[in-house]
Amino acid sequence: MRRVVVTGVGVVSPLGTGNSKNWEAITSGTSGIAPITRFDASDLPVKIAGEVKDFDAEAFIDKKEIKKMDLFIQYSLAAAQFAMDDSGLQITDENAERVGVLVGAGLGGLPAIEKYHSALLEGGYKKISPFFIPMLIINLAPGHISIRFGAKGPNVSSVSACATGTHSIGDAYHMIARGDADAMIAGGCESTVTPLGIGGFAVMKALSTNNDDPTRASRPFDKDRDGFVLAEGAGIVILEEYEAAKKRGAKIYGEVVGYGLSGDAYHLTAPAPGGEGAARCMKMALRNAGINPEQVTYINAHGTSTPFNDLYETMAIKAVFGDHAKKVMVSSTKSMTGHLLGAAGGIEAVFSLMAMKNGVVPPTINYTTPDPECDLDYVPNTARQATIEYAMSNSLGFGGTNASLLFKRV
Repeated sequence: MRRVVVTGVGVVSPLGTGNSKNWEAITSGTSGIAPITRFDASDLPVKIAGEVKDFDAEAFIDKKEIKKMDLFIQYSLAAAQFAMDDSGLQITDENAERVGVLVGAGLGGLPAIEKYHSALLEGGYKKISPFFIPMLIINLAPGHISIRFGAKGPNVSSVSACATGTHSIGDAYHMIARGDADAMIAGGCESTVTPLGIGGFAVMKALSTNNDDPTRASRPFDKDRDGFVLAEGAGIVILEEYEAAKKRGAKIYGEVVGYGLSGDAYHLTAPAPGGEGAARCMKMALRNAGINPEQVTYINAHGTSTPFNDLYETMAIKAVFGDHAKKVMVSSTKSMTGHLLGAAGGIEAVFSLMAMKNGVVPPTINYTTPDPECDLDYVPNTARQATIEYAMSNSLGFGGTNASLLFKRV
């Protein structure tokens, strides 16, 4: 199996558009959660979200092309541009067939569906845009990215709810490791801050209703957590075969050394009791990497700020890491970004890699009331300087789908 490294990262999130804005915010403990501005949420029980506030599509996409893409695709293109610029990877006629794209989303073009369903009801089918179908299909994110950069290798999407971004990166890693590609543009994107998106999760009682204090609404592992905060954005990484990256003198964030994936076979939306599916997933990543649990320095937890997820993920970490569980640093960057669904694993992989490269562990903010049952080192409220040898990033999704990535410092 060939070695695979990350040579570029790109992120668009509620913390800002671009890598530097996100890193500054994530290490200073800044929240991107605020009242919803995209539509009137006054009749909804949840009035807060993680909207991307500074995004200018025309900075990344020709004006005439924007109308062909729903927002999740626009975010994916912007994040891919940041990642490609960061990596310095050049796609040419000679290598185009060996560079692929694997980018997914959890729900895809929900805004377009809402908009054109209303248009259909109000004015008939002729009011539907001819771009409607390409606007909402999830695999049009990698489709547009491949067209933008001329990548002619594997071109697919993972769709696995909140584990999408992590599965995308892990599957792309496998493609390079087994020789199906030499480089991959991989990650996740999402934009579902809409009346249907908020309403759908709200009736499930999955969202925080802390409308009066938005920046403190996402409280992973805190005793008073009451649900996640819906958010949007994209996280993309550039994966390359190690020898090729080294030959061209590429900057290397870290090496992908482990990838685990598992199913709970338990419930549509609830995690398996005790996090046993997540535990199997983490064990697989460690086994793939050929390392002991004691070698892991940092875990970027799924950490949604829901009662069961945070408890069961904590239990899973204890089951896998044993006595080392109390020594490993565990933080949830969702405390600052909110939950980006299909994009979550992408941006959290980016944050894990940035943490490894810069020697700074992002905090879990809003951790004020410890939960006796969640008793690990969650890096509360303040970033911490540390040398990270191995970092793990977890994603757990509806349907009982789990994914873990393991990165090694190079």
